[in-house]
Amino acid sequence: MLPSEITPPELIAAVLFGIAVLHTFSTGLFARLAHLQPRHAGLWHLLGEVEVVFGLWAFVLVIAMLWLSGQEAAVHYVESRNFTEPMFVFVIMVIAASRPILVSVMKLVDGLAALLPMKRPIAVFFLCLALVPLLGSFITEPAAMTLAALMLRDRYFTQGISNRLKYATIGLLFVNISIGGTLTHFAAPPVLMVAAQWQWDTPFMFSHFGWKAAIAVFINATALSWLFRGELAAKGRGPDGSDPTMPLTVAGIHIAFLVGVVVFAHHTAVFMGLFLFFLGYTEAYARHQNPLILREGLLVAFFLAGLVVLGGLQQWWLQPLLTRVEPSALYLLSTTLTAITDNAALTYLASLVEGVSEEFKYAIVAGAVTGGGLSIIANAPNPAGVAILKSSFDDESVAPLGLLLAALPPTCVAALAFQLL
Repeated sequence: MLPSEITPPELIAAVLFGIAVLHTFSTGLFARLAHLQPRHAGLWHLLGEVEVVFGLWAFVLVIAMLWLSGQEAAVHYVESRNFTEPMFVFVIMVIAASRPILVSVMKLVDGLAALLPMKRPIAVFFLCLALVPLLGSFITEPAAMTLAALMLRDRYFTQGISNRLKYATIGLLFVNISIGGTLTHFAAPPVLMVAAQWQWDTPFMFSHFGWKAAIAVFINATALSWLFRGELAAKGRGPDGSDPTMPLTVAGIHIAFLVGVVVFAHHTAVFMGLFLFFLGYTEAYARHQNPLILREGLLVAFFLAGLVVLGGLQQWWLQPLLTRVEPSALYLLSTTLTAITDNAALTYLASLVEGVSEEFKYAIVAGAVTGGGLSIIANAPNPAGVAILKSSFDDESVAPLGLLLAALPPTCVAALAFQLL
């Protein structure tokens, strides 16, 4: 039975949110329709872009609100949303994917890979899935996702590896990125939503979450690298990270831009100003640049902005659901709900509830980061990974069911780490 105080916009938003989730799981169908009906291929390709889904249905919601509540109420609602995260993810994606940053990280990975007692392609693969996700605790999860996805794409996904390995890799990458950002209190979106309210700092995060997440990250990366060691050794031959033409000063300035954006992640005017300065710098030294991933970044930002608009009216059913269960069951509920919502939205709603226990806080956050790899919408960086890697999949689309099945084993490892350690 629906609560009596629910408003028509809230009900419509819940219905549209459900439609958007179903649409997300149906993007492969639209991709196939584009081949079957070439006359309307453009429309089907648009509907098959997973990054377009939530933005599209958010637009429908705004139109419905204009009709139901009038222009002033609809505009007020949109302007009341906080779009800092979508803008930040766009900026950090573009900067992190720039050639000087990518070359710097590749050199680090190559140097460490030479020290590991295994074949170079296997060692690099392992580090992309273990070291880079943990770096996300310092450079933020979206930046880590961008770097890991680009290296995996160029060194493995374009080298003819099997679909089985592609899905296993992207599923594990999403899980490790989600839990790998918990070593600090500012890098993972679901942690960021509650850190100030609950007074969680970096020492607290590392002692309660971070070391457990690091163990799970290394177990996941080790297991996948070992299981596919034969295929990785045979086909993992992408370009190396060496670039003798890249001046250290250029790489250092790019890293400084990246650090500046991370430091001012909550101040939109500041990091957007830095980004505009960054664009000018790349034009001045264009010979050291590859084309910036502006289109991919904008699509991901559009996806996240749509999620912000649609998610802002889901509190009426999400919050009671979270507060009516015991902490022992809340962990599983939080992990499950993350797959169909956004883990940062879950923890944000939990932060609004007063008088909750420490067990409640741990369960909601641990469950949110554990389930962050189960779907494309579960964690803010996931659309960035899909945008970079999807061209290597059949129909240039990542099947949501395939991603879910691939992410289940590493999700179980993360769950055991957070619940038993």
